Amino acid sequence: MNKDNDEIEKLILAGGIQVAGVDENGELLYQFTPKMKDINKHLYEDHLNFVNSEIMKLWESGYVNIDLFAEEPIVTLTKKAFIPDALAKLTKQQRWSLEEIKRLLKRREV
Repeated sequence: MNKDNDEIEKLILAGGIQVAGVDENGELLYQFTPKMKDINKHLYEDHLNFVNSEIMKLWESGYVNIDLFAEEPIVTLTKKAFIPDALAKLTKQQRWSLEEIKRLLKRREV
């Protein structure tokens, strides 16, 4: 096992991350749990900054709306988030981020 896999295994066993799914190449995708903040605050904050940056890029490009005046900012999808030609213009990372937002919003509906 390499060093990254060892770290991931430690974080899974500690309850800081969990498997979120599988990407198009068969690679496992992981997500942080609320426990990560206590396990590795620096990594948690770096990830939070990255997520916020991705959401802002999607907002600036018109794929999501953000209600910044709500007590907790509310993210919603725009019609553009479902148009294949528009999605093709996103980077792979932005597409993945948008799909993750869709997945999380769908989970809230259930």
